[in-house]
Amino acid sequence: MNHKILKRLLPLACGAAFLASGCAQHEPVQAGNKAAPAVQAEAKKKQKNVFKGKIVGKSNKAKTISIKVGKGAKAKTMMVKFDDNTKGVKHAVKGHAAIIKFKGEGKNRIATVIKPKLAKLPKGTSEMKTPELKALMASGKKYVLVDARPTARFHEGTIPGSIGIDVPTMKKKNGAALLPKNKDIQLVFYCGGPT
Repeated sequence: MNHKILKRLLPLACGAAFLASGCAQHEPVQAGNKAAPAVQAEAKKKQKNVFKGKIVGKSNKAKTISIKVGKGAKAKTMMVKFDDNTKGVKHAVKGHAAIIKFKGEGKNRIATVIKPKLAKLPKGTSEMKTPELKALMASGKKYVLVDARPTARFHEGTIPGSIGIDVPTMKKKNGAALLPKNKDIQLVFYCGGPT
């Protein structure tokens, strides 16, 4: 007898559950934080307000900086203004790579911070400042000083005692063969600027 009552009440219970919760389809809940889309949108907005590339030109009179953004055929020259509140204007040097953070859009973009875009050092290497190199050269220790600038620049003038191995040559499979076989000798590379 209890089974008969359950069979009658079960459809009623299901109907009541549908009425209480609604029958509309809900979008699937994604795993993770519900705020993630908002965080992603904010991150994209911040990326929109940053240019990374090579400085093409700078006009102190017009207070503008031109920077080439992107690579190859997709590269575009973008322009930003700067003012007395812009930090790091000294890093906007023609031919040097830079990172420009700005506010505003279109013709109203104003640089807020300009930083040099430095090359990342490979794992296991460290940066050597000029006084450290001078001390190494005076120490009498064995080292190899490599001028990694283009060959024409090497022939214009170089640090005495350095050898010229430009980056394209070094990237070739046999580039490592140009370096000393003795792995205990310190290698010091330098180029034409902070990038």
